[in-house]
Amino acid sequence: MTIIVTGGAGFIGSNFIFHMLQAHPDYRIICLDKLTYAGNLSTLESVMDNPRFRFVKADICDRGAVFGLFGEEKPDIVVNFAAESHVDRSIEEPGIFLQTNIMGTATLMDACREFGVKRYHQVSTDEVYGDLPLDRPDLFFTETTPLHTSSPYSSSKASADLLVLAYYRTYGLPVSISRCSNNYGPYHFPEKLIPLMIINALDDKALPVYGEGLNVRDWLYVEDHCKAIDLIIHSGRVGEVYNVGGHNEMKNIDIVKIICRELGKPESLITYVKDRKGHDMRYAIDPTKIHSELGWLPETSFSDGIKKTIKWYLDNEDWWKPIVSGEYKNYYEKMYGNRK
Repeated sequence: MTIIVTGGAGFIGSNFIFHMLQAHPDYRIICLDKLTYAGNLSTLESVMDNPRFRFVKADICDRGAVFGLFGEEKPDIVVNFAAESHVDRSIEEPGIFLQTNIMGTATLMDACREFGVKRYHQVSTDEVYGDLPLDRPDLFFTETTPLHTSSPYSSSKASADLLVLAYYRTYGLPVSISRCSNNYGPYHFPEKLIPLMIINALDDKALPVYGEGLNVRDWLYVEDHCKAIDLIIHSGRVGEVYNVGGHNEMKNIDIVKIICRELGKPESLITYVKDRKGHDMRYAIDPTKIHSELGWLPETSFSDGIKKTIKWYLDNEDWWKPIVSGEYKNYYEKMYGNRK
């Protein structure tokens, strides 16, 4: 079995590659990644010499490169993680998100049709559903919840999802979609909440929290997510959407306080900054469908997962320290420096 994983030098994609190489010793994994700011080749260092792994630098919007790779490798399965994914960046530069997340998805599916791929899997997000009110803890996103996007990022992902389902209905392309809650774990890019707070706290820097920090997210440990996708591409029904949630709802401010406590840092480092435009209040996923059909449940509690994540960042400074310099540092100043 040959699987092309796009965006495999990013956070979730790289963890998926590690999982698949270990779980399926007879599989060959091809990573296609453009290596934008969030794609880090050093993340894949441990598998670069694996004879069952190949890395290809290319843009999923480049039809020539994509079709050339598909023609060469004849993949059985394609799993698309490649996406611009940071909400703040999408507010600053929406066009890049539309190009990569929509047109890139179309290019991949056209190649799948051309070369007879047996399964195309789209990795999506719970953000396509919009948000839920804080005073209704009984409400959850299901696969039938109407799409109601709040940002250029979530709009681009919702558009891609609709396109994937249209390719299934129009062309009979064998597709599946997973919509996950917020992931965390090793190799998480430092602009995201949990790694940002860990790294800033280690350096005794301010911990910027949007608004009052009351926004609620459902947190999913990345290894659990990878196992869910593995199940879906092998046993999930074609043409179906599966919600993948962590059953770990947490307020942003509570997560920041947990990180402070685990690192022995004072909560006085917390700095409240002007809220993000259109900031969703609560995400919460009902994963009943994937549990009942495929037997999947998250295995990692948040209390265990956050400890493992913090330890990983403590043990892997050589991975994240080069990232927080240069371009990312300039971006950080732009996004948070004028919000106080």
